[in-house]
Amino acid sequence: MTKAEVISEISDKTGIDKVIVSESVETFFKVLKTNMGKGENIYFRGFGSFILKKRARKIARNISKNTALVIDEHFIPKFKPSKLFSEKIKKSIPSDFVSKKDESED
Repeated sequence: MTKAEVISEISDKTGIDKVIVSESVETFFKVLKTNMGKGENIYFRGFGSFILKKRARKIARNISKNTALVIDEHFIPKFKPSKLFSEKIKKSIPSDFVSKKDESED
């Protein structure tokens, strides 16, 4: 499902104009990025958390040039679903979903 499809579905279910829903979604993402960029985690009770995960300093290799690169310590965004959300998904997706998806890729 794409962002446009989500906006369309929200608009259909609420009766709010797509332009307003689109602005709201874009503003939500902007607030999320801005606050996580400041080092804040964002929590939605019953849904999940957008958290910052620390990656340690490491040495990587550029194989084509045979050189070592130092990648400094940094943070990456991560989504951690709530227990309630995870349980709902586990119960709603059929067990043969994975096998059907794998077959369609062949």
